[in-house]
Amino acid sequence: MASGTSSFDPELVISHKFPETTYTYFERDAALYALGIGACSARDTLDAEELKYVYHENGQQFMQVFPTFAALFSLHSIPIETLIPGLEYDPRLLLHGQQYIEIYKPLPSRGRLHNTTSLAGLHDRGKAAIVEIETKTYGESGELLCMNRMTAFLRGAGGFSNSSRPFSYSNCPANRFAATKIPKCQPFSVFEDRTQPSQALLYMLSGDYKYSSLHSDPMVAKVAGFRQPILHGLCTLGFAVRAIIKCICKGDPNMIRSISGRFLLHVYPGESLITEMWLEGKRVIYRAKVKERNRMVLSGFVDLNGLTSSL
Repeated sequence: MASGTSSFDPELVISHKFPETTYTYFERDAALYALGIGACSARDTLDAEELKYVYHENGQQFMQVFPTFAALFSLHSIPIETLIPGLEYDPRLLLHGQQYIEIYKPLPSRGRLHNTTSLAGLHDRGKAAIVEIETKTYGESGELLCMNRMTAFLRGAGGFSNSSRPFSYSNCPANRFAATKIPKCQPFSVFEDRTQPSQALLYMLSGDYKYSSLHSDPMVAKVAGFRQPILHGLCTLGFAVRAIIKCICKGDPNMIRSISGRFLLHVYPGESLITEMWLEGKRVIYRAKVKERNRMVLSGFVDLNGLTSSL
């Protein structure tokens, strides 16, 4: 049993009311985020399909915001040190396992947004706990903009069940977040992109300061078992969704309805990412792998609002 879990009652936590929060950002933040996930990279700094995420000829207020920018809203909705009240764990041992995003409206170029957060799932895995946190984000006029569901793996936090049967709670159907099955046929499209050696540092400037030392401090990275600081999982997700928008959506980010990503392995800044895509109706199944090590690092699906006839 994990230290400090003997008095933890998971049944009481299910009904816990998390504090509501606000998230404020400006055009500069959204533009930095786009650059952080590789938009307008060395491949083509004046790519018209991606320049719109960092510049607009009529003013920055007309700039488009990349869909996965929405993931940052959930990161700031609850302190990482207290994901679950009363459950003791070492935040340094937390692993970001999965991210699911639903986009209901295009994100504004700037905003003061309102977040409501709830516990969506809690599972005792013996030596670890799996926590699912759901965040709904509303615009300044009260309209629902997006929903995030973040899954975290808390090493050393399991063993809190009050009976012989491991505790497990989820308010969502189990098959909704099941591992994506990759088709055996050839992909519909393949896109290769290269991250920059400074990619993690640049991405961090967009507001993703969670676990920042692992992505910036060489000594911390070595203690964690990596040869150097690693790229944020959400940055890798941004690269993959960029590939899908470029190859499948013909550059239109408003085609994105929902995004699911399961983080499988780390990426070192400077490595090349190959994103393979399969089209099944209005769903894109994808996986991303590191070219240099030939290792799969991310898999998932993206649901689309519609497809162009040219596909």
